[in-house]
Amino acid sequence: MKYCRPRLHFRGGWFFAMAATVISTPVIAQTANFATLNLSPGFAPTQGKVSGYTGGGYSVSAISNRDRDKKPCVGFADPKPDHIMVLEKDFPHLKLQINSGGTDTTLLIKGPDNTTIRCGDDTGKSKDASIDDRNWRKGTYHIWIATFNPGVKRNYTLTVQEQ
Repeated sequence: MKYCRPRLHFRGGWFFAMAATVISTPVIAQTANFATLNLSPGFAPTQGKVSGYTGGGYSVSAISNRDRDKKPCVGFADPKPDHIMVLEKDFPHLKLQINSGGTDTTLLIKGPDNTTIRCGDDTGKSKDASIDDRNWRKGTYHIWIATFNPGVKRNYTLTVQEQ
């Protein structure tokens, strides 16, 4: 009777291929850290308000260095988006505002086409970030709320308003 050795190298190769796939899965494919916003035109103010906390050492510039208007994308957050915003229809104008009590926050929003990036930093004299923009297309948006410095953990409220 002939003895056959099992082919463990195949299983090991399969394992490493699967591990590489999991590790290389883009950030955008992951779920959000906090609440999801589902918005249709005429939404109630309470529907456009969610909370969470900032923190992390992941540079949002790894997602994009600049947004569609050539504004720099800066700050540090968790690799996973903090919120997902699902727009049920097109919106001509939206404003997203962070309230962290004046902490130096930033925003990065990745659009449903995975290429439209919007970034925001200080709002007027406030260090809290905002984005006030037009032409929001129906779809799923991934939102990162970041702090200017890595590892800073601050509570915040994100408010979305129709303009």
